[in-house]
Amino acid sequence: MHVTEHLDRADRTLFSFEIIPPPRGKTVRDIIEIVEQIAPVKPPFIDVTSHMAEAIYEELDDGSIKRRIRKKRPGTISICGIIQNRYGIETVPHLLCAGFTREETEDAIIELNYLGIENVLAIRGDQSNYNKVLRDGRTRNVYAQDLVEQVIDLREAKFLEDIAHSETIDFCVGVGGYPEKHVESPNMKTDLKYLKAKVDAGADYIVTQMFFDNTLFMDYVRKCREAGITVPIIPGLKPIESVRQLSSLPKHFHISMPEDLVDEIMESPQHVKEIGKSWTAKQLEGLVNSGTECIHFYVMNNARTTVDIIRELG
Repeated sequence: MHVTEHLDRADRTLFSFEIIPPPRGKTVRDIIEIVEQIAPVKPPFIDVTSHMAEAIYEELDDGSIKRRIRKKRPGTISICGIIQNRYGIETVPHLLCAGFTREETEDAIIELNYLGIENVLAIRGDQSNYNKVLRDGRTRNVYAQDLVEQVIDLREAKFLEDIAHSETIDFCVGVGGYPEKHVESPNMKTDLKYLKAKVDAGADYIVTQMFFDNTLFMDYVRKCREAGITVPIIPGLKPIESVRQLSSLPKHFHISMPEDLVDEIMESPQHVKEIGKSWTAKQLEGLVNSGTECIHFYVMNNARTTVDIIRELG
């Protein structure tokens, strides 16, 4: 079922989740544990992130440098297949422009379709220290809009090469939104222009970057509607669970932290988990009371705190 169908049929606020594949060398056991934490609150879908390859440099005994290319977190497609077919929960694998050719993307979509997966999140992806060389006439999607267009083309069986009697692949496509604007956009007006281009290209819904002030989200939705963006906008939340996250989250995700939240944690760092949990609970309650149709949680490697918040709020 498409994400948008879940939203249309819902008679209450839905709660979705986002997890990351385990690092290379680990098993899927940790992911299974997270899904089993999440399953009791009946999420309509679970996002699984994707990660491009990176260049790893190692100094050898003779002083020379060896360069290796590898993905630190492989397995997105396999994990989606396990979750959807073992637990009956829709999955939304992330598709990236960065680090993948259009041909690789088409192959991934075909594999996902074979697994019965019907949703993807199309994002450009962060740049890394590895710039993939295009060979044998292969091409790449530069922007998320390009990736959206490629997925939408498959709804009409438009593959990269003409295939006789080809069948359609009807995926629901989500894209990212940024209540505090994307770090590379000069201003919010420009950022909304790019977002609308993705929606006009065929994107069906938007999931926002995490935020810690609901007024940012409400103002963002208003601006999106004024810009002519009418698709559903799903807010993203994340409970703070360590003092370190006060600096790491703004650094990696280019977001701001409310002064009241930072002050409270710095005054009682030993209670950071309780403070973070209470803050997210207030955000959640405010969004539910405002009629938000779905709330997306960035749980990464631990869903227990989020599940506790949802259960305590009934």
